[in-house]
Amino acid sequence: MAVDGGCGDTGDWEGRWNHVKKFLERSGPFTHPDFEPSTEALSGFRQIHVIDMDTIDVSNLNRQFLFRPKDVGRPKAEVAAEFLNDRVPNCNVVPHFNKIQDFNDTFYRQFHIIVCGLDSIIARRWINGMLISLLNYEDGVLDPSSIVPLIDGGTEGFKGNARVILPGMTACVECTLELYPPQVNFPMCTIASMPRLPEHCIEYVRMLQWPKEQPFGDGVPLDGDDPEHIQWIFQKSVERASQYNIRGVTYRLTQGVVKRIIPAVASTNAVIAGKALICDLIPKLTFL
Repeated sequence: MAVDGGCGDTGDWEGRWNHVKKFLERSGPFTHPDFEPSTEALSGFRQIHVIDMDTIDVSNLNRQFLFRPKDVGRPKAEVAAEFLNDRVPNCNVVPHFNKIQDFNDTFYRQFHIIVCGLDSIIARRWINGMLISLLNYEDGVLDPSSIVPLIDGGTEGFKGNARVILPGMTACVECTLELYPPQVNFPMCTIASMPRLPEHCIEYVRMLQWPKEQPFGDGVPLDGDDPEHIQWIFQKSVERASQYNIRGVTYRLTQGVVKRIIPAVASTNAVIAGKALICDLIPKLTFL
């Protein structure tokens, strides 16, 4: 999408960066506010919006440099934005403690480029559909100025990827769904009658006990971001595990199973985020 014409001469790269409005979406480690926004801010980008609905946990403190013990419990996006706005002169990082689905097409249309590292295919398909809906056609011909480029990336252990998607021009998320790894699921017969792993016990409580007992009221869905919900699942999972002499059920594992969390490797995240910035983001904006 064309950069604001007010940026001056095409050779004025600093002016160009100043007028590029960028949006970061994050639920996974790839665009974690403790890394990606800081990298872009120090690379010259001045208008950055970041969205993250997670809050800071103690476990987040040992793998980044933006959060401090006093920040535990606060929204990650807000703390990251405060840090970067104080540290990087003339940088405007706007935090959003929301879900990506909380915003409409007017909000997304304002950005020149979007980077996301979402940890679910459902969320990826949603933002992909949103950007497709922003496209304009004149006599059946795509208007290039309506394209908002999407850089999609993610990591899984020691593996990762980052790619550029030009809605309406290149293969999008819907076109390449088969490339995403399948979600790990356990057979229901094993979960219900022959549990062997701590994960089996957690899945039993999540899939069977929660709907049956409805501990927080009729129709209240399980929220993986609610500590009280996770604590209830954890306690019930420990009880079931003790019935089968299974060890290893912890609060952290319970949270990981419920939220489908994949352990993050800091070096992998750094490589993939760097690839997205140096090989994908900057060349794409240079071309705009």
